Amino acid sequence: MAARYADLAGSGVLVSGGGSGIGAALVEGFARQGARVAFIDIAVKESRALAASLSGTVEHAPLFLEADLRDIPALRAAVAEAADALGGLKVLVNNAARDDRHDFEAIGPEDWDESLAVNLRHYAFAAQAALPHLRRAAAGTSGAAIVNLSSIAYLLNMGELPAYAAAKAGIVGLTKSLAGRLGPENIRVNAILPGMVLTERQRQLWVDEAAAAAGVARQCLKRSLGPEDIVGPCLFLASDASGAVTAQTLIVDGGML
Repeated sequence: MAARYADLAGSGVLVSGGGSGIGAALVEGFARQGARVAFIDIAVKESRALAASLSGTVEHAPLFLEADLRDIPALRAAVAEAADALGGLKVLVNNAARDDRHDFEAIGPEDWDESLAVNLRHYAFAAQAALPHLRRAAAGTSGAAIVNLSSIAYLLNMGELPAYAAAKAGIVGLTKSLAGRLGPENIRVNAILPGMVLTERQRQLWVDEAAAAAGVARQCLKRSLGPEDIVGPCLFLASDASGAVTAQTLIVDGGML
């Protein structure tokens, strides 16, 4: 790790959508800081493989909790289980998302509602469920933190992502509102807006070599971004090193915007 954050060692951290992509990199990043990490995902095979790969290589093996984040009672139960297993929660990372494409003229109410359920709604209810645990952590330490993963997609006028872009913009609004509500309790809330991060899913479904090269050409940094590029910013925003930072959006896009 490029940096060590002593306050994260032994702290309870919960990551949604931690089984693959950016989420998996975040789970590993926090675990290598010595944090006690749990992650929620619906992808059982990938999640179990991640937990197994880290077991024995970090001080506290990550805990995988299977739950569909669209199911709010199941989400609440998973948050409670994570807090109990970890001995509390100091950090919540809302990461889970799915960037499905839609033709705006053909999208129906069910498609729209599904996208917001997958990409926005559970952020609010995960924070709500985690709040009692974050309060206890904030009262006994220098504070607690929520880090929400948004995206620069809603800033790029991408016509094939109407519902996803609306959700990612909504995450910024939710971040600002929660920061205002929870700041007096010493709970910080910030958002990270990744750019073109080439996860396995992106390469399989949306981004071929030509598209990847075109993305790099728009960036100041002339290299493709990977999930590991989001880890450092997230650790910083979760740690006491950013103790005076809240209600902010941190763009991590290699200088595309």
